[in-house]
Amino acid sequence: MAVIPVAGSERFVQSGAPLDPEARFGDLKLHRVSSGAVDALTYEVVRHRLVAITDDMGDAIKRMSGSVVVTDCNDFGAGIMDETGETVQVGLYNMQLGSALDMAVRWTLEHRAENPGIAPGDQFLLNDPWIGGGLHQNDVTVLAPLFYDGQLFCWTGAVAHQVDLGGVSPGSWSVEGHDVFWEALPIPPVKIVEGGRLRSDMEDMYLRRSRVPRLVGLDLRAKIGANNVAQDRLTALIDKYGPDTVKAVMKKMMGDAESQLRTKLRALPDGTWSAVAHQDGARAGDRDIHKIVVAMSKQDDTLTFDFTGTDPQVDGIINCTLAGLRGGILPILLTMLCPDISWSPGGIYRCVEIVSEPGTINNCTFPAGIGKASVNSAWSTQNAVSETVAQMLSTHAELSRSAMSVCCGTWDLTLLAGVDQRGGGFATMLCDAMSGGLGAKVDGDGVDTGGENCIPMGRIADIEINEFSFPMLYLWRREEVDSGGPGRWRGGVGASSCFIPYDSPTRSVHLVVSANGKAVPQAPGISGGYPAATQWDVLVRDTTVRDQLASGRIPQTIDDLHGRADTLPPHLETDLAEADVYFTHWQGGGGIGDPLHREPDRVAADVRDGKVSALAALDVYGVVLADGEPDRAATAAQRERLRYQRAGLTPPEGAHQ
Repeated sequence: MAVIPVAGSERFVQSGAPLDPEARFGDLKLHRVSSGAVDALTYEVVRHRLVAITDDMGDAIKRMSGSVVVTDCNDFGAGIMDETGETVQVGLYNMQLGSALDMAVRWTLEHRAENPGIAPGDQFLLNDPWIGGGLHQNDVTVLAPLFYDGQLFCWTGAVAHQVDLGGVSPGSWSVEGHDVFWEALPIPPVKIVEGGRLRSDMEDMYLRRSRVPRLVGLDLRAKIGANNVAQDRLTALIDKYGPDTVKAVMKKMMGDAESQLRTKLRALPDGTWSAVAHQDGARAGDRDIHKIVVAMSKQDDTLTFDFTGTDPQVDGIINCTLAGLRGGILPILLTMLCPDISWSPGGIYRCVEIVSEPGTINNCTFPAGIGKASVNSAWSTQNAVSETVAQMLSTHAELSRSAMSVCCGTWDLTLLAGVDQRGGGFATMLCDAMSGGLGAKVDGDGVDTGGENCIPMGRIADIEINEFSFPMLYLWRREEVDSGGPGRWRGGVGASSCFIPYDSPTRSVHLVVSANGKAVPQAPGISGGYPAATQWDVLVRDTTVRDQLASGRIPQTIDDLHGRADTLPPHLETDLAEADVYFTHWQGGGGIGDPLHREPDRVAADVRDGKVSALAALDVYGVVLADGEPDRAATAAQRERLRYQRAGLTPPEGAHQ
């Protein structure tokens, strides 16, 4: 299917570069302070207050939202930008969502300052990933300009994943989609609040497309409220310290982040490190493998990410825009390179150059399908960037301690929709996969079911919350053996969920599955470490599970379900009937180092704890166990045999058989 160019779409192309600091936007007056002297004590007080304000925004969103995705799983972001959009501070929530707030502010300044105008009390809503603010249409951003003494002082922004904004499929994950017109409609910035008053016409336009408008409307108010909280706090801060001082602190925060990162980069050797990340299936029925290629070069105090060689944008839902590409870079820089540096993306981006050709799967042009951008091409970009940054850090004795192999390599999307147990319509993204395994470190194992490295405060909802909120009943949710990547240091294990539809008046629920990484592992190891296990989803039809539950027995395995089990492709849309069971097994993290170098006692402990199977202990780690303890002599012989096998040679006599 050919991609048809759309006239005028070039208006929405973003470069990602900051605005000219002297740029003018109609009659809008901007408060500009390039730098200024601030004593150390004042700087630290104001800086910490700005950080606290982003935390206050997160608390406000969680308190006002009614969506489990937000309230229990923290899939949202918040940030403070200066007058021209450079990001001063982001919160510890979904860092992908904070990676493109600057792009959204710049576009709003350039295209909304004269018509309809930007004034005190205004807020702008958008979900257009070509403009920024979010990575796919379900990431809806609300931006608020803060005026002080008649000048535009700064911006605040709140963004959260919305469970449904229209499109062909419930939840807006249109797995059979070919382009953006199958998906939720991208909305460029529109004035949703004017002079402090919510515009009902814009709200009606926005909510009309959703299958769950009341829930989305509540989330809209949560984001507006978060901006109001931030602006009250910021105004009080400016009243106390003065606008020039607060702005000077903002500029210094970004300047310090830049200078500290440049100092750290200069301590590392110059070089180039490369990686390739793969995705299987761009939409339902697609059997192709799609690749993202990156070569990261470090020269003096600058990082260049060159994506030359990445596949062209594809007919499907997995492409991402430039905002998504940046969303694949920033979380890795913050967590690996900047754990001890102020998280001020405006300064960190100054140390980064990006080479990318428009029209590729992680820098797509309109109207490419982007409905799953955040957890496909953006996520795969993150995997590739993670490999290159970890390789670079591994060259430095001290900085290598911040390196990790690739964490949970893909997002396991499970979308449920239908009629809930109270007779109301529902749609939700099940966020159990938020507990992916983290990658191994150079001096320790990855954290088992530790989360996602792009969402430091990501969580999974309690089983009871999910069962209370939605018509489902869990059979189990548990960590899975052999799901973490083997290595000298093991990747953290992933987990699985298994559940049935339960207590819906329709006696069934709608299911959308979209989970890549089934043909190709997407959490590779480094330095000889092995990848984590691939994604695995199984739909079991016509089971006996309800009879078993009625008799007091809870099934423990897929075989116990006594039904027709089908391993699912990456993308599928179907229904779950009363007797059907859905099992989903998400990924762990990659390993570091040769697994034959892992201490046998650690392998034995992993087997006892259910992290590694006895078979993997023998065949992958080369550890022979006797009554649960390593047999040292037999282990040495087994490892020697495995090394010969790797080289295609016949092992000598006496090696373990």
